[in-house]
Amino acid sequence: MIEVTPHIQLADDEVQVRAVRASGPGGQHVNKVSTAIELRFDVQRSPSLPERVRARLYEMAGSRLTQDGIIVMVAQSHRSQEMNRADALDRLLTLIREAARPPPPPRKKTKPSYASKLKRLDGKTKRGGVKALRGRPKGDD
Repeated sequence: MIEVTPHIQLADDEVQVRAVRASGPGGQHVNKVSTAIELRFDVQRSPSLPERVRARLYEMAGSRLTQDGIIVMVAQSHRSQEMNRADALDRLLTLIREAARPPPPPRKKTKPSYASKLKRLDGKTKRGGVKALRGRPKGDD
């Protein structure tokens, strides 16, 4: 069992891990060793997720979610397969934990008070006066 939160645990068989070849530079080694990890998690068919977490996960997954409801994480930033596996699993668990947290309440719009508007305009007028005094002297020359 993989513990996500105290109330959510994933079974080991819910997460499929597959080693694939990493892209990018690396010479001979990268062409013969599969160090990148492709992690797949089926959100739609997972019995471990409550319905509200599943709905938020659909919203938050973005481009990592396929049309079949599967989250695909690819990790290839490390040189070893084990570190990439841990990185991909950590990113998946972080995403699920974020989805399990309730959304913040909506922001209440407020208006500035009349006194604060006057204070701001007064400050702007004073600043404009200071800047006007910086110009060339206007004399009767």
